[in-house]
Amino acid sequence: MQTVSIKLHRRHAGAVVPAYAHAGDAGFDLCFAGDTSLTLEPGAHRLVPTGLAMEIPGGFEVQVRPRSGMAAKQGVTVLNAPGTIDSGYRGEVQVCLINLGREPVTLEPGQRIAQGVVAPVTAARFEVVEELAPSSRGAGGFGSTGA
Repeated sequence: MQTVSIKLHRRHAGAVVPAYAHAGDAGFDLCFAGDTSLTLEPGAHRLVPTGLAMEIPGGFEVQVRPRSGMAAKQGVTVLNAPGTIDSGYRGEVQVCLINLGREPVTLEPGQRIAQGVVAPVTAARFEVVEELAPSSRGAGGFGSTGA
């Protein structure tokens, strides 16, 4: 199990230390750290503060993903899903939420707004070549399988 150090931002009295809801869960809860409620109008997107900064071990990232309940019930999701928090980032974690639903959604301080997943990262070396090796798919892209 990896250890991720957490710093709570003093400007957000309601910052919540991340926790897993159940044993075996892949994702931990990220909560809204605001002093007052925040309303997302239909079609609106906003950076929502968590009040947390993280020291993620080298070779890992934290992926920020939508909460399935908010997406299914209210149409609220993470705009850049999955978002990535790199191991070198030390600023406050903010979640870019968008309301794709038809009704305004009000977030309350301490409310769970997203989930984070600690994941290993594999670095790659890039090499410029004249030709790429052939494959069975070739250059077929969007819709190339007929679906």
